[in-house]
Amino acid sequence: MLIVLGYFFYNIIFKKDKLKYVLLGAAYITGAEVFFRMTKAFIFYETGKYAVILFFLLGMLYYGFKKSAFPYLLYILFLLPGVLVSYDMISFDANFRTTVLFNLSGPICLFVAALFCFGRTISFKELLKILDYVLYPIISMTVYITLYNPNIRDVVTGTASNAELSGGYGPNQVAIILGLGVFILFTRFLIPYKNALVHWVMMLLMLLMAYRALLTFSRGGVLVAGVMCLVFLIMFFLNTNLISKTKVSFKIIIIFFIALLVWSYTIFQTGGLIQNRYANEDALGREKEDVTTGRGDLLAVEYEAFRDNPFMGIGVGQGKFQFKEEIGITSASHNEISRMLSEHGMFGILALLVLILAPIITKMNGRKNIYFWPFLLFWGLTIAHSSMRIAAPAFIYALCLLNLDYAPKEKPALHRK
Repeated sequence: MLIVLGYFFYNIIFKKDKLKYVLLGAAYITGAEVFFRMTKAFIFYETGKYAVILFFLLGMLYYGFKKSAFPYLLYILFLLPGVLVSYDMISFDANFRTTVLFNLSGPICLFVAALFCFGRTISFKELLKILDYVLYPIISMTVYITLYNPNIRDVVTGTASNAELSGGYGPNQVAIILGLGVFILFTRFLIPYKNALVHWVMMLLMLLMAYRALLTFSRGGVLVAGVMCLVFLIMFFLNTNLISKTKVSFKIIIIFFIALLVWSYTIFQTGGLIQNRYANEDALGREKEDVTTGRGDLLAVEYEAFRDNPFMGIGVGQGKFQFKEEIGITSASHNEISRMLSEHGMFGILALLVLILAPIITKMNGRKNIYFWPFLLFWGLTIAHSSMRIAAPAFIYALCLLNLDYAPKEKPALHRK
């Protein structure tokens, strides 16, 4: 991790094309964050998010930010009242960093990333390279959890999320990142790599990532990836000519049969338990009462907290104390949207409106980005089931704010002397 950070900091500071290395550095850390946590390769737990923040701050030091990005200044201002409430309510022995900054590190990461990316134009080729840099560490993580894989039949005894098949780390976060890797490679199935060998190796890795994502038994990341792939497929199909539509239709048939094959193989390997998991059944085939695996109870507590404190909220980081008091469990929020309501009150609603409306309005005003809707959906759906525990939702949200130049750069003409 130190070598990775050193490499990108060096290139941002000393190389001419600083914009490229800011985006590539943030992309690589985004893809590597869960792998670093999994292997204990971090200075402190939030290192990934703080590294992404530092890369973008360095970028703003050299390039500044667009005046049109002012909505995101409003967004961060709307979060300040919640900090003041928390500061007033925090207990004497509580740690400010773990109580407040842990919950704000995600929003701050999103704020800095969005502020830097808003209104900037890069080429479509550059965006594909950025996505490759997100992908490279995900490939490393996939190889790691495959090599250190226990016997599947020995560890799959129920339908709960399985840390032993997730590299010994949180299945929810692993599934999110693997799902993001599947989506990136799915788009490259439709937009092939130039080198045929590289292309087919990547496609095999996509199948492996999909298989490992299913084996985590964490549904959120897999379902979000499925939605993103479907939306991108529709957008890609609508923006191609008749000949390309025929090719895409043929690829859709291939994708369908390959997905069916991966799903069938996973069912076989897990003794049918993965099928029970997605049908919301236990190991004996009985339907579970709570499809949200406890998230519904947390959501209800946060809604009640918002009703009792609708204007200023209960304060940043106070949600876990509310959970302890109301339902007797110590847990951080799993839903960033309900957390914003309970901890920030009406200011949380205003902040969420900024995040939703700012990109959509600029998209309607002509921003070109074929990845726009899948990226925005990734942010919204991921924070709804996993809050902002990792940097990925913030960084991917920022990428949807970029304007893409699809015109290939013309080579300079040669002239006779």
